Amino acid sequence: MYTAEDLMHMFPMFDRELAEYLTEIAETKTFEEGAVLMKTGQYFRASMLIISGRVKLYREGEDGGEFFMYFLEGGNACALSMICATRNQTSEIMAVADEETEVLMIPIQHMDELMTRHKSWYYFVLETYRNRFEELLVVIDNIAFKNMDERLDWYLKRQEAKMGKQLPLTHQQIANDLNSSREVISRLLKKMEKNQLLVLHRNSIEML
Repeated sequence: MYTAEDLMHMFPMFDRELAEYLTEIAETKTFEEGAVLMKTGQYFRASMLIISGRVKLYREGEDGGEFFMYFLEGGNACALSMICATRNQTSEIMAVADEETEVLMIPIQHMDELMTRHKSWYYFVLETYRNRFEELLVVIDNIAFKNMDERLDWYLKRQEAKMGKQLPLTHQQIANDLNSSREVISRLLKKMEKNQLLVLHRNSIEML
């Protein structure tokens, strides 16, 4: 388990009292790349704080399709796990480890106490909600107001900001994330390559 100093460094909004309390009640868990952290319809037993690694959050449709929402990285928290754990509700999204990810698990029975006794936790939760809400607004804007080529460009730039110039993504993965078809994505990627915006490799994309 991490020390209070470690937690205060990873989550700067935490005060010492909160950090020390979390070292007593929380436990760490490591998820391998591709592991599912939470499923749609699942009840939460703990709220999750991301220590290291990267998690992709998806919204699943009734037809089984998936739509990529946003990333969670070290120092982030899952806002949905906070509220669902507190209210004993099921998850409405799916979270998958994009790489090996370490998570701090806070049992749900401590949620009410954290909110009422630790002001820095209360403000951390509010800030987490605000950040996730702003990210969702960006996602909604792209779905509602942009064509697929604009959405693809936006998606690739988000991936580049997280992973660098070399993106280990297949055309099918991108199609899944954007709830599109592989044929459409491949056509648009080839168009972008022709415009010298990227270079297509086998199972990867190099941003220029």
